[in-house]
Amino acid sequence: MSQGLRADDLDYPFDERCIAAQPAEPRDSARMMVIERASDRVHHLHVRDIGAWLHAGDTLFVNRTRVVHARLVLRRERDGRLFEGLLAAPVGTGHWLLLARGAKKLHAGERLAMMGEDGAPAEAVTCVEKTREGWVVAFDDGVDAHAAIERAGRTPVPPYILKARGDSARPDAFDRERYQTVYASDSRMHSVAAPTAGLHFTPDLLARLAAAGVRRAEVTLEVGMGTFKPVETEWLAQHAMHRERFEVPMETLANLHDRERKGRRVVVGTTTVRALESLPDPLPERLWRDEASLMIQPGFRFRHVDALMTNFHLPRSTLLALVGAFVGLDRLKSLYALAQREGYRFYSYGDCMLIV
Repeated sequence: MSQGLRADDLDYPFDERCIAAQPAEPRDSARMMVIERASDRVHHLHVRDIGAWLHAGDTLFVNRTRVVHARLVLRRERDGRLFEGLLAAPVGTGHWLLLARGAKKLHAGERLAMMGEDGAPAEAVTCVEKTREGWVVAFDDGVDAHAAIERAGRTPVPPYILKARGDSARPDAFDRERYQTVYASDSRMHSVAAPTAGLHFTPDLLARLAAAGVRRAEVTLEVGMGTFKPVETEWLAQHAMHRERFEVPMETLANLHDRERKGRRVVVGTTTVRALESLPDPLPERLWRDEASLMIQPGFRFRHVDALMTNFHLPRSTLLALVGAFVGLDRLKSLYALAQREGYRFYSYGDCMLIV
């Protein structure tokens, strides 16, 4: 009996020179490959042209989560050694999972000072327990952990962006603004990565779409480190899918309930897809909170997605499987080959596709 998709099927030839080290300026000047599924036609445009492909009555579904400044420079108090870490997720009350280079040399009870961009020490965390994923750390009693992270933390841009930049590093203030969507408004969850398809929108573009009768509906999905986890098993079905908290407000559910509307559901980004497609059937009537752990791969039947805007994704990723489920995996890989030939920029700060 077939076990479904092999992880090898999610590989594709990739030239690392296509990795975008910097975002397009302005945001909506990013290139946009438009794919018409019905005719298989391809158009090479820019995000600012998206209004020609959206119509009055369509709804743009977006993930409004805010990225937390969870990348830290830490100083070990016993010897002054500096190293980088990432507060990947809250663990219970007052505790956090720390992923750090050199973490094997840490010990329970050890204190680590968070270093601000000015080089001055800020609040400290204490190592509590070593786990398989990393160290569980705790802030001192009475410390507002969220405020401390925002003050001393850096933007958690993916490591491949920092590597692609090399010596041309940007000040963190640049990424604080650009690695955040202009409509990011929900900071209650601990997102350590941006919903990157949404990075292309500007306030002016959103205003023009609204004036043309395109609605906007929001969800919040907590983007965790699992979104970058490559598929390392032989079969995709064997991959342990990560879990991410999400919330769908009543206004968005009302839009989904409205079967009389003739407009399309144009979904921005794979994180928004996962939130919508993780909703129960029948749809809830009121605000819905849950955890998404849905594996979307070829053969999946989409209930709430008519069109998809998404960036170009990593090989052997569950994100690639999701987009492949929407447009066809072989077709997607041929489009990725075309994108590389045409000079599109890939990954988080790169260009995008609009699949209609």
